[in-house]
Amino acid sequence: MRGLRKSALFGWLLCLCLSSQAWAATETVDDGQAAKDLLIKALAEYQKKGDNAFAEFSRQGEFVSGELYVFVVDINGVMLASGGPSAVLIGRDVLPTLSPDLQKAFKDVLTTQANGIQEAEYRWQNQNDGKVERKRVYYKRVGDRVLAVGYYLPRASAEQAKALLDKASAALVKDEHGTINNINSLKGGFLQDDLYVFVVDLDDEHYVAHGTNLRLVKTDFSKVKDPEGKPVGEPILALLKTQNDGEYDYRWRNPVTSKIENKHAYVRKVGHFLVAVGYYSR
Repeated sequence: MRGLRKSALFGWLLCLCLSSQAWAATETVDDGQAAKDLLIKALAEYQKKGDNAFAEFSRQGEFVSGELYVFVVDINGVMLASGGPSAVLIGRDVLPTLSPDLQKAFKDVLTTQANGIQEAEYRWQNQNDGKVERKRVYYKRVGDRVLAVGYYLPRASAEQAKALLDKASAALVKDEHGTINNINSLKGGFLQDDLYVFVVDLDDEHYVAHGTNLRLVKTDFSKVKDPEGKPVGEPILALLKTQNDGEYDYRWRNPVTSKIENKHAYVRKVGHFLVAVGYYSR
C-alpha cells in the first residue's frame, strides 16, 4: 500500500514540476473542457467559502465526476483536499518523498505566481486498470493554495504516431534483428501508451513483429480483417507495391481503452519490411 501511494503521489507531483504549455493530444474537446469546467467550478466555490470548501472537494459529490476530481495543495507542499486516491495524503507534507532536484522544482512551481489557469502533462498509474497512462492537469494558484483537476489522455496524436514510425524505421535499417526483438519484447521503446509498431516481411507477407499481440507473429498479414470485416492486410500490401509510404483507416482494439476504435495507420516500406504505426480516435 505504501508503494502504491508513493507511486501515485510521485506522478501527481511531477505534473506540477513540468513547464506549463499546450501539449499535443487527440482527446476530444469535451475531455479537457470537463476537467477545466470542474476546476472553474471549484475555484468559484473556493472564492465563496475559502478553506471551508475543502470538505466538499474531499467527498463524493458535485466536485467528483467519474475519474475527475479536485485536489488542493498549499505552497508548503501539504495536501489539503482531494476527492481521489490522494485523499489518504490529506494533512501530510508531500515534499519529503521527492528527490532534492524535484523538491526544488516543485517548490519553484508552488512559489511562482501565474495569471490564469495553467496546464501540464505527466504519467500516472490509473487506479481503475493499473496501467501507467498520460494525464493532463489544469491548475491555478489562489493565494497560498493550488487547486487542480487532472484527466487521462488515452489517445496519442498523429504527430506522435509519425515520430514512432520514423524511430522504428531508422532502427530497422540499422539493426533488423535487434529492432524486431525489441518490438516483440514489448519493452524495447516501441510501445508508447496506445501507440505501437508492427512489422511484416514483404517476401512472405507474414508478421515478424507486433508491439502488443505476439500471437500475430508468423501469421499471414494478407488475410487480416478488422472486427467489422473490412480487409486490412491486403489493401495495405497493395498500397506498398506502388509507393513507399501510405495511410490506411480501419477499426481496431485500442490497447489502453480495450475498446474497438477508429484507427489511422501510417505505413512504410523499409527494405523488405512493411513497418506501421497508427493512432486512435473516437
